[in-house]
Amino acid sequence: MIGVPAKPGRLVKRSFSLAGHRTSVALEQEFWAALSEIAATRSQPLSALVETTDAAREPGQPLASALRVLALRTFRPGDR
Repeated sequence: MIGVPAKPGRLVKRSFSLAGHRTSVALEQEFWAALSEIAATRSQPLSALVETTDAAREPGQPLASALRVLALRTFRPGDR
């Protein structure tokens, strides 16, 4: 439901238009919050962050995985 906070650890699905196609990504609310913070520090909307991550990910790597790795590398830069 819109406006109702997700329970910790629960997957939240968001939809984006990437390369002209609609796609959905399911991540835990904590990762969405981290990604929103990353986007804000880069002065870009979340959709732009998702789009650049999608374009840069390795072939065969799921987008959700690439987004989680981005969040972890941003907030835990020593974990590579």
